[in-house]
Amino acid sequence: MSAAPIADLSARRSDQDKHHAAARGMFERIAPTYDLLNRMLSAGTDRLWRARAVAEIERAPSGPVLDLCAGTLDLAAAVAYRRPLDRVVAVDFSPAMLALGARKAPRVETVVADALHLPFDDGSFAAVVCGFGMRNLADLTLGVREVRRVLRPGGAFVTLELFRPARITARALHRAYARVVLPTIGGLVSGDPSAYDYLARSMAGFVTRTEYEDVLRSSGFSLVAGFDLTLGVASIVRAEKAA
Repeated sequence: MSAAPIADLSARRSDQDKHHAAARGMFERIAPTYDLLNRMLSAGTDRLWRARAVAEIERAPSGPVLDLCAGTLDLAAAVAYRRPLDRVVAVDFSPAMLALGARKAPRVETVVADALHLPFDDGSFAAVVCGFGMRNLADLTLGVREVRRVLRPGGAFVTLELFRPARITARALHRAYARVVLPTIGGLVSGDPSAYDYLARSMAGFVTRTEYEDVLRSSGFSLVAGFDLTLGVASIVRAEKAA
């Protein structure tokens, strides 16, 4: 796999199908240890980050919610708990990840699909949430536009992500984490060092939070606002589709 940025704003990736297949295969391989490593690699902080993202979703209008790049359904389960009357749909391109997470959220509908080509009608959802998935898309702008397409007017899009940090202290933390902690511990526990090297590069090659907010605005979103978590290690960005 090349060392190119995962979601490159400079040009649409010409090898989209190849990228999609490689990324899906990687997540299929690491699925059995994915939850354990999330807890270990973040020292449990990822749970707090997800709780903040769900709090932003609670502010969205009532109606169906889509968890994009849902993985093992940590976010989908929390959304389903907090919005018991709303339909919750989880989408991921890895069947293994969705299957492993099914026990966490039995009422959540799971769909295997590509985030760049969602199998839903325009305006299907009142809210969309994506946790740590946007940086894995082959075409970030296309992914953002697809989210806007499936949102209802007035709907909210909440992103929880490890953006490329702008602060000096956060950059140092990201660099150490990506170059040493992630591939070493991730490779040791999962038995797949190349997968966690890929994830480390996806962090280093992604956009900053400010650049991501600009992509949202240029794609037609309004009321775009973001904030950092844990010294800028992770961030949340909330935007709305104009009514």
